[in-house]
Amino acid sequence: MQEFDAIRPYGDDEVEGAVRRLSNDPDFLLMVGRFRSPMFARWLPGLLRKRVKSWLKKEFGNARTIRDVQLRVQAYVTDLVERTTTRLTSSGLERLDRNTPYLFVCNHRDIVFDPMVVNHLLHLNGFETTRIAIGDNLLKNPVFAEMMRLNKSFVVQRDIQSPREMRQVFLTLSGFINHSLDDGHSIWIAQREGRAKDGVDQTDPAIIKMFYMSRKKEGLDFAEAMNRMRIVPVSIAYEYDPCDVDKARELETRERTGTYTKAENEDSEQIVKGLTGFKGHVHVHFGSPISESPDNPKDLAGLIDTEIRANYHLHASNLVAYNMKGVHPAAHDTPDVVGEEVVTAESWTPAELEAAEEELERRIEACDEAIRPYLISMYANPVLSSLNALEAKDQSSD
Repeated sequence: MQEFDAIRPYGDDEVEGAVRRLSNDPDFLLMVGRFRSPMFARWLPGLLRKRVKSWLKKEFGNARTIRDVQLRVQAYVTDLVERTTTRLTSSGLERLDRNTPYLFVCNHRDIVFDPMVVNHLLHLNGFETTRIAIGDNLLKNPVFAEMMRLNKSFVVQRDIQSPREMRQVFLTLSGFINHSLDDGHSIWIAQREGRAKDGVDQTDPAIIKMFYMSRKKEGLDFAEAMNRMRIVPVSIAYEYDPCDVDKARELETRERTGTYTKAENEDSEQIVKGLTGFKGHVHVHFGSPISESPDNPKDLAGLIDTEIRANYHLHASNLVAYNMKGVHPAAHDTPDVVGEEVVTAESWTPAELEAAEEELERRIEACDEAIRPYLISMYANPVLSSLNALEAKDQSSD
């Protein structure tokens, strides 16, 4: 594993030192304190740090392995899920083997909650949790870097200018992912760099090419290598996005000015908002492992897209947004109403549709007029993506 030292998660032998460093870090203590006691964090930060340090020593002082840490964190993840969702549901896990490692390729809506909720569901259903791919932009904060590497996260380097350096970075990443799978560790990775802020999920073929790089050196052909990775497309669907206004504002700014510059600590703030904000009903669908891969990255990316989109759980919020007038011209064209061909995990009751309409209207009225069309499109686009994917699957089966 030495060749992967620059990107790998912590091992069991590094747990004790990492926990000790976090327990003595004032920024980390205050960050945890804000979650537990926001008022104390504001008025008595010194006292709060002492209390958090004492609590950390009690909860994690005897942790010696990564599993120890995750088992102790599990209760707090459960509490967080219960406080920020109306319910959490899943489908598809019955088709997976608890003793087989998989490469979970997931649509990406929230920086931390996406992989967290996937691992939460895997744990609840008797699966081992995954190693998580995260961008190095999230590791600028040393405290957050410690936390993520303790949570089985590995680093994906971004913003590399040199093609030669990019190739080496991707080759190392490919080697680590394939080594992990061969060693019995499942992987979670987003289908693209960055969140799909407009609600249109699309797999980047460059990520698929990266998967293959280390296997190509071994002489495997593309389809065989991808079949061996046991890729599982994962669809995560939030009824409401805690960061929807922030995403809509970024989309409007990009279209109006051609660029968008993140504010200092913007990622950290959106991590907290995504974790602690209200999400309503969250559903995660685990697809069937891909066993008959196409013979090229572009077609495999398209297959993953179709599986992710066809298996969305469409919420009433999506339907209401889809049916709303005034969708921004840059968004997908949508008909006035959705027909009965939309397939979801459940039907919508009139009460659910009315509640969703009231909630979306509230969110729309609360944001600047210029960004409202983007917010509507964000919720509406998954409906059209789902319809198109279902049509594509029907055509391929004819």
